[in-house]
Parts: sequence; C-alpha cells; structure tokens
Amino acid sequence: MVKEKEITGFFFERDTVTVAEELLGCLLIHNTPKGPIGGYIVETEAYLGYDDPACHSCRGATKRNEVMFLGSGLVYVYLIYGLYYCLNFTTASDDKPEAVLIRAIEPLTGIETMQSNRNRIGEKDLCSGPGKLAQALEVDLKLNGTKVGEKVAIKVGKDILQKQIVKTTRVGLSQAADLPLRFYIRNNPFISKR
Repeated sequence: MVKEKEITGFFFERDTVTVAEELLGCLLIHNTPKGPIGGYIVETEAYLGYDDPACHSCRGATKRNEVMFLGSGLVYVYLIYGLYYCLNFTTASDDKPEAVLIRAIEPLTGIETMQSNRNRIGEKDLCSGPGKLAQALEVDLKLNGTKVGEKVAIKVGKDILQKQIVKTTRVGLSQAADLPLRFYIRNNPFISKR
C-alpha cells in the first residue's frame, strides 16, 4: 500500500494553472472495495471558469456542473459522449468555479485490477486518456462531489522540475482550443497524446 503524505485543503484553493502543473508527479489513488488503485499523474488540463468558453461553468451553474460552484478540493465527475466519465478536481474558490481535468496517469498500484477493468489492456494504454483513466480507476458519478481524500486521494509523489513540464493546447475542444492549458511530463510514455 502506498503511504505517501496526502494533499488536501489549501493545495486546491490556489490558481488553477498552478494546481494543474503541480499535480504532475503526484499520486492519484482511488480507494475501492478491491483495494487501492492508481498511479502518478502525468497529464492534466486547466479549465478557468467564467473566462474560459471550454469550461463547463462558463455560463453559470447547472445540475451537471454544480460541484464546480461548491468550492475547491472536490471531485468533479461528468459523462462525455454518453459513454465515458472524466475525473476533475475543483480549484480556486467558490466565486471562481474552476477545475483541473486529469488526462493520464502512470499506473503504480492495483495494476491487475485496472487491467481487469479495461479488458486486459497493456500498461502504457491503461490510463492514457481521461475516459480510459476513469474506466481503469472505477470512476463514476458516485464520486461526484466527494472531498479529495474521502475516496479519491492525492498524495505527494515524484518531484517534477519545471523544465520537465510541457505546456500546450488542450485536446478535443472546439472553443478556446488555442489556450496553452494542457500540461504533461516531457517524454513520459503514459501520456494520452503528444
């Protein structure tokens, strides 16, 4: 079992871009009935609330995005294409409904369980994309609105130097597609897309 120090509270109450960058290298662990499953975060995207047309909260609160308006340090899960869940963490503050999407992790613990959840996919493709990651980690709407640390924990992991972080545009967007709000660890084989 992974015993690293948990990250909670003030970590998520900061600038969303900073949080997105500093989550790289941290451990993401989902404590399931089958045991802990997870790995090192290697790719994230920042979503900047009212000022970001690609952010769910840019037009105000809805049933789908209401968690983004409840403060920082919460798990925000939503369904895309009617098929795939996406895992996010709320950031900033109540009046700034922002979040960080976790796009990919490097599997570390519970790999056999994750492979079973994804029909025996190899490790490199196991969690290399938000939908794949959610399926492997058993992320669904039951986690939506829970506090970080309750069922999904973020723990101190590897130190990532600023020069190791690639900043580029987000993936699969039609609006605000040119903003450099995607972050990943350079040369990491577990990211979703180069």
